[in-house]
Formats: sequence, C-alpha cells, structure tokens
Amino acid sequence: MMSLLFRCSPESIFKKASKKEKKPVIEEKKEYLDQQYVQAAITDQDLRIIVRLPEGIDQDEWLATNTISFFHNINLLYSTISEYCTSSTCPNMSGPGNTQYTWYDEKGKKTKCSAAQYVDYVMSFMDKHITDESVFPTKFGHTFPNGFEATVKKFFRLLLHVISHIYHAHYRELVHLDVHAHMNSAFAHFILFTHEFRLIDPKETVVLDDLVEAMHIFPSEKDDVQDSEKQDAKESS
Repeated sequence: MMSLLFRCSPESIFKKASKKEKKPVIEEKKEYLDQQYVQAAITDQDLRIIVRLPEGIDQDEWLATNTISFFHNINLLYSTISEYCTSSTCPNMSGPGNTQYTWYDEKGKKTKCSAAQYVDYVMSFMDKHITDESVFPTKFGHTFPNGFEATVKKFFRLLLHVISHIYHAHYRELVHLDVHAHMNSAFAHFILFTHEFRLIDPKETVVLDDLVEAMHIFPSEKDDVQDSEKQDAKESS
C-alpha cells in the first residue's frame, strides 16, 4: 500500500501543488461603446469647423478661451455624477484598459489618491491658473506669458484623465441621468480641438481610441461624401 501511495516522488507532488492556476482574463465591459448610446449627441454641427482658429484671432487667445470653456463644461459634467464617485467606489483614479493616473503636485511630488480627490486636484489647479491674470490675461494690453502653450497642454492632458475616468467608471450613471449625449458631444469637441492644435500626445488618448473610432470623430472620405450628399439634399428640399 505504501509503495502505491508514493509511486510519484515527493518532489514532483510538491511541484504540481505549487503551480498556480491562471485566472481567466475578464474582458472589460465598455458600456459607452454600446450602439444605442455611442451616437447620442446634442448637436449635428460639424465640430471640425468649430475648432478651427477664426481668421484674425490670436492663437493664444483662442486657446485660452477654449481652455476655460472646456474646464467649465467638463467640471459641470463630472458634477452630475460626483455623488457616485467616492473613495469607496473609486479608490483609484482609473481609466479604460486598467489605466491608472497618479497625481503630481507643482513640486513634482507623487500622490496616490482616490478618483474624487484627483478630480478635485485637477479642478483646483486649473481654477487657480485660469483666474491668474499673469497666466490667463484678460485686460487689454496684457500679453500671454512664454510657455503658455505648454501650460495649456498640461491642462488638456489632465482634463483627458477626468474624461477617461467618467467613461470608464460612470457612464452608466450618465445614461441614467440622460446626460450621456452631452458627454459624447463634449468628448468629440475635446478630441477634435486637441487634435487641431496638437495639445495631447496620441499615446495619452489611446485609452479612448475605440470610442473615437466608434463615434466616427475623424470621418473617412466615404463619410465625408455621404455628409455632403445629405447637405445637398437638405438644401434642395
């Protein structure tokens, strides 16, 4: 009986027991890609035209105006779901694809925090600067400082993190509150504006590339032809 029990050596038994079973990879469910929601929008205007620098307008002035506008709009959209974004529901600032965002203060100190705290840091940081006359001048004769565009790029990168978290963790609440169309329109406008002025590294936006594609934010030539035909039909009717 003993010889039967130890037909396998103790070493081989130990090795078999020590092997960890691989856990199945759970595919992330992205509700924002659902076809019944992805095309929801509050405007049918061509946002590609809206984001372009108007003739005769200083580029820094255009960047400043739009930065302030995006700040207020995204802050407002986040406020609609902020009660669902707590230290217990969102202990980390996360985005699609298991993306994790860490806050760095103005001294470069790294701080791990909840999503709600991260968003508060972003909004407080931006509010402090857009209300600073030396950074965002509003008085006649005042000029924009050197490095203004670098400041704007940082702001848009931080706002992207907020947008990513909203889509990743709170899209269901957006749908429930019926504000997902507003979010989609704001996102499309944001992506087109940052692309027009090269404000964000494409490596940063890759977390939402599938949404950009699903929303046809950058239409193909075929889409452009179809849009032109629709416009011609509308004008002739």
